[in-house]
Amino acid sequence: MKTQTELYDKILEGERLTPEEALNLFEEDLTILGYLANEVRKRLHPENIVTFVIDRNVNYTNVCVAGCKFCAFQRKVGSSEGYTLSKEEVLRKVEELLSWGGTTLLMQGGLNPDLPLSYYIDLISSIKEKFPTVQVHSFSAPEVVYLSKIERLSVKEVLQRLKSAGLDSLPGGGAEILSKEVRSFLSPGKCGVEEWELVHRTAHELGMTSTATMMFGHVEKPKHIVEHLERVRRIQDQTGGFTAFIPWTFKKGNTQLDMVEEASSTYYLKVLAISRLYLDNFRNLQSSHVTQTMQVGVLGLHFGANDLGSVMIEENVISSTSYKVKIPKVEDMVEAIKSAGFKPAQRDTYYRIVRLFD
Repeated sequence: MKTQTELYDKILEGERLTPEEALNLFEEDLTILGYLANEVRKRLHPENIVTFVIDRNVNYTNVCVAGCKFCAFQRKVGSSEGYTLSKEEVLRKVEELLSWGGTTLLMQGGLNPDLPLSYYIDLISSIKEKFPTVQVHSFSAPEVVYLSKIERLSVKEVLQRLKSAGLDSLPGGGAEILSKEVRSFLSPGKCGVEEWELVHRTAHELGMTSTATMMFGHVEKPKHIVEHLERVRRIQDQTGGFTAFIPWTFKKGNTQLDMVEEASSTYYLKVLAISRLYLDNFRNLQSSHVTQTMQVGVLGLHFGANDLGSVMIEENVISSTSYKVKIPKVEDMVEAIKSAGFKPAQRDTYYRIVRLFD
């Protein structure tokens, strides 16, 4: 067992942490974790640039059979409140995204049994035909797995067809906590841990990138967070296909988990810092202003994060809870990053800088 000083030295020297050491970090003082994570960030990003993306989160359907306990967005099959967007509606939203200087289309939806793979292929190909420059960063692992089951195709076949239609990359949604113990309670109707991993490994194998996410602050314990971090670090070791890690917190209101106590901003910053320290093979770490407010979001830039997420033109999922999301304008994002002492830059889906701000 290393002493605290030895552990700090190990981190500052860039050595890899063990799961046991990561678990011990949950007992550390927040300011120490912030210092260590900030030092690691500076080593990875000495240019002192903090990025953000302009995207649009289009939730093409809210009809879902998964029944996740944390979700306020879902509607059952046959519900009068259920919807599915037409291709024309989605195309109009993409046109608006590009007119506002956006680069990335994030499409995610429920597991809707009435939508075959042909719906997705037609949708993506139509988007790419009309708007060839937009980066289609869409469809989470649960959506891909569900399509593979209802179409009786392999995950690889589904991804190949989506990629041929124009899908560029995958979001990390649907991960929640990559622990069987947690998922069996939280989202038993959704794809399992191994299936989530399979989708991302396969996407990387096909030459696509993806992000890794983690939604915490509900029923998990620190050991489950470390298990999640270990899983995505191992995948990144083997494929190198993740562009970023994005941790965010559960928000209650209209969910089956409204009895739980939400994670504090202090705990969020602790997990953010530990994520930076443990995920030594991830270049980019995102701070969540969407679930934490902009004030905490920019604070996260001093706890290891080098990205402030997105100027999200549209957000529906978290807004379905009792938490009211405040969507910043580009000038708000730029000013917030400057106020934290960093140089703001707009990026694309692949974390390539497309615009530097004075």
